Amino acid sequence: MTRTLTLLALTSALVLPNLAAAQEIKEFNIGVMGGENAQDRMTSNECLRKYAEEELGVPVKLFTPADYDGVVQGLLGGSLDMAWLGASAYAKAYLTDPEAVEPVLVKANLDGSTTYYAIGIARKDQGIASIAEAKGKVLGFGDPNSTSGYLIPAVELPDAGYSVEPGEFFADVKFTGGHEQTIVAVKNGDIDAGVTWADGQGEWEDGYNSGALRKAVDAGLVDMNAMVEVWRSKPIPEGPVVLRKALPLEVKERMTAMLAGLIDQDKDCTYGVAAGETAGFKPVSHEAYQTIIEVRKRQEANG
Repeated sequence: MTRTLTLLALTSALVLPNLAAAQEIKEFNIGVMGGENAQDRMTSNECLRKYAEEELGVPVKLFTPADYDGVVQGLLGGSLDMAWLGASAYAKAYLTDPEAVEPVLVKANLDGSTTYYAIGIARKDQGIASIAEAKGKVLGFGDPNSTSGYLIPAVELPDAGYSVEPGEFFADVKFTGGHEQTIVAVKNGDIDAGVTWADGQGEWEDGYNSGALRKAVDAGLVDMNAMVEVWRSKPIPEGPVVLRKALPLEVKERMTAMLAGLIDQDKDCTYGVAAGETAGFKPVSHEAYQTIIEVRKRQEANG
């Protein structure tokens, strides 16, 4: 009898927390930023959805808005509960409503660092070996709310003497809609050079260890041997995984712990969620993004 009661107590301890979470929230929605097409984003994050559903005991859905701002607005409006944002997108969310979301985790590279780079790329057969040689050519950015695909290069390139105003240094400057679109546009010759992101570690032929180039290589969209790196930014702080602040504390703790432990539980799932090889996710706080927030604030002030 005593053994039976003990087993019942242990079972209750495992089940009741999920039931408690389910009573406080009826569903949980995860926003997935652009970078790949919507179907690939759904596929890469389906395992995360399943783990979250098991953890919380409520229906979990993935949402893949057409652009970065769709995810930001979903978090601000309360229709999304979680997302992995770029630093600039987080800055926008914070500057719009400081109480909307909180950063909890950041992706770590294989060497433990938590930075990445904006990478300028061109087709090797175009004869552009550096950004200086892209003068009079067409440059592509990804999305206005992308850190590496717009914010950082839009600051660093002019600082280096390469204006990003159309017609000044480049013949034209276009937004492609996202990282994958930028890579494909360069490959197809729709633009002469474009800016995307990568951790800058590993082999060029692989699209580095993680990032948009790695995902494009995995998807068979590009042969890196036909491409060349023409520019690289200074290190950029990796964007945070954020949770909606208004969520119950237990829900936030469970989701943070689940994602932090994902690398040990399922490396293949982590590869898809983190856009390539990674050491997993580790804690991060708002303070890590103060510089990006200031850059974003100045950019917005300048119109």
